[in-house]
Amino acid sequence: MSAEATANPLTKVDSAVQGLSSSPPKDGAKHRRVSSSAAGVMNINDLEKDGIDLQIAKETQKLNWRINKSPSTLEEPEKSMLKKMLTTPPVKKIDLHFPLGLEVTARNLKGVTVKDALDAIYKQYRKKADDELENPVLAGFEWDKEESWTRLIVHCKKEGAPQPKKKGKKGQEGEEL
Repeated sequence: MSAEATANPLTKVDSAVQGLSSSPPKDGAKHRRVSSSAAGVMNINDLEKDGIDLQIAKETQKLNWRINKSPSTLEEPEKSMLKKMLTTPPVKKIDLHFPLGLEVTARNLKGVTVKDALDAIYKQYRKKADDELENPVLAGFEWDKEESWTRLIVHCKKEGAPQPKKKGKKGQEGEEL
């Protein structure tokens, strides 16, 4: 029986017998992850080569977000700012550098949003208590192309601006002037 099995050629396609490789054909097919990135989202290194300047979303300076608190705890109108792109043009990843030397990376193949940046920062500081942090409130980001094209400098401050007061009933607050 074993002599018969070896004498007859195999009828199923077997890559080892037929001399075919098991890897996909190399006919210019792109890597699969490319399809998940959005159109118009750039690689930060390509921007540097082309000399394209970055603009940072100005909304990051108004968040008054504590770096050791989850970004999802923000309330409106700050919460709606989380969906905005962190930079223009949008990038797939960017390094966030703290003045004391810590560096974190925010990534999103569809473009790094403000929330992606805050999540990356929060991941580093979530276990720290408020009194352990010298400057616990995010003041904003700065891009200095002379220092490094591919990263943003994170600025923090001691205290956030006071939260805006909720409007009282019609005649109460307006008459106290």
